[in-house]
Amino acid sequence: MINKAKILIVDDDALNRIILEKTLSDEHDVYLVTSGEDALAFVKHTQVDLIILDIMMPGMNGYEVLVQLKENSISQAIPIIFISANNRHEDEVKGLELGAMDYIGKPFSAAIVKVRVRNQLLIKQKNDLLEILVSIDGLTEIPNRRYLDENLEREWRRSKRNDSPLCVLLIDIDHFKRYNDYYGHRAGDECLKTVAKTLAAQCERGGDFVARYGGEEFVAVLPETNQQGAIVFANKLRNAVNDLNIEHNASLNATHVTISIGIASSESSQAYTEKALLEEADSGLYNAKKLGRNQISAQ
Repeated sequence: MINKAKILIVDDDALNRIILEKTLSDEHDVYLVTSGEDALAFVKHTQVDLIILDIMMPGMNGYEVLVQLKENSISQAIPIIFISANNRHEDEVKGLELGAMDYIGKPFSAAIVKVRVRNQLLIKQKNDLLEILVSIDGLTEIPNRRYLDENLEREWRRSKRNDSPLCVLLIDIDHFKRYNDYYGHRAGDECLKTVAKTLAAQCERGGDFVARYGGEEFVAVLPETNQQGAIVFANKLRNAVNDLNIEHNASLNATHVTISIGIASSESSQAYTEKALLEEADSGLYNAKKLGRNQISAQ
């Protein structure tokens, strides 16, 4: 079953809302709000694929709503189609310059609305696929360093804005160079893929993720998680890798593949940037190795 696209219609005119809903609801999930303020509140808690936005509304007009949508990392990638009874070219130009993807004049044709919505959704689908491809590590098929950098920065800002805890875990496969030397690089790649898949599978909450940091290192990002919760999660990761029981006869601390983990928490940290928080997790990882590996150390 193909998931329907979610379309938000923002218009203070009841008749326009009824017509647009009737036009689009056969093929898409349609949501209706009557003001710009309601639209901004709606996208904070519901993901949508496209917004049809009226320009002339009481309170915030469509231009003001568009600017705020584009300034918010959550909503900035949502394609927006303006609709307006003002068919002046300067209004259309202004909307497109602010970031709208298309412009439909009132009164509108249902057929035109359908085609333009379909075109924008196809463009978004292709852009989403490209974004996924450039954010995935080619070997392990989990998020890559680029994805980590972008999303850790976003979660750091959100943590500071909401005064909520954020934890970062730096994970290293113990004695992985010895594994490669003993079993060969092809076996090493298979080991990396298996461990990566196992680590990522432990993320059950929507905001949590594991990314490949480089080589045999991975990073887990846990928003709205305190240090104690991060320790519980780290043990879950360590146990999951131990349970794989991947033979490692060249290891100096076990007969199977193990991991060491350093934890940094924004609650106990003096870090002023997300990069500094990652550095604290690196210090924790160094300490975990000093303790004998297959260990967890929280800073």
